[in-house]
Amino acid sequence: MADDILLLIRENVIQGRVTEEDEGMDEGMVGQPGVIELVNRALEEGMDLEGIVQQGLTEAMETVGQKFEAKEYFIPDMLASAEAVGAAMDILRPHLAKAGVRVKGKVVLATVKDDLHDIGKSIVSMLLQGAGYMVEDLGTDVSPEAMVAAVREKNPAFLGMSALLTSTMVHMKETIDALKEAGLRDKVKVLIGGAPTSEEFAHDIGADAYGADAFHAVSIVEAFGANSGC
Repeated sequence: MADDILLLIRENVIQGRVTEEDEGMDEGMVGQPGVIELVNRALEEGMDLEGIVQQGLTEAMETVGQKFEAKEYFIPDMLASAEAVGAAMDILRPHLAKAGVRVKGKVVLATVKDDLHDIGKSIVSMLLQGAGYMVEDLGTDVSPEAMVAAVREKNPAFLGMSALLTSTMVHMKETIDALKEAGLRDKVKVLIGGAPTSEEFAHDIGADAYGADAFHAVSIVEAFGANSGC
């Protein structure tokens, strides 16, 4: 029975179905339990929390990532699946904390100053949460000073910055310089992403890594975490 519920959670994340009212990718799914109903059922039956996260959510998003790379899924499809993961994590988070389930690491995310684009960062946030990380999303139009303050206060292992405009990506370097001035640069891994950024740009401004897309960003965080024992 537990395996059946995990299979259904996984399938409904892939379908991007948050509730029973959602249509999903395939026809005839309206009225069937969505991710929220299934996660609540799993909790009622006392299923293992880490199993729900890893086998239900993380494995589903790995499949979504494969579909995205194969061009079977596009950004709206990926966003729907990520929203399903986010909804599941909203339900699971207090249970995970109460049970003392180990968090892999803490990540602070922000879209840089003067930039209001949010979709890519939101997808990264949901994927990281589904992979077992604690995420503090500072939102959009975040100044270097605010990011430095968040790093000082939250003490994250990672700081992820997003920009969608060439006119705002300059604030990434300003933030890294501000971290250096505050004596915090060596305490956090800095990752950048967004349409105008690149591996070369990340190197030029002194970032630790560049994420080409949301799934790549999560794989980078996972690799850094594995190497550091996070």
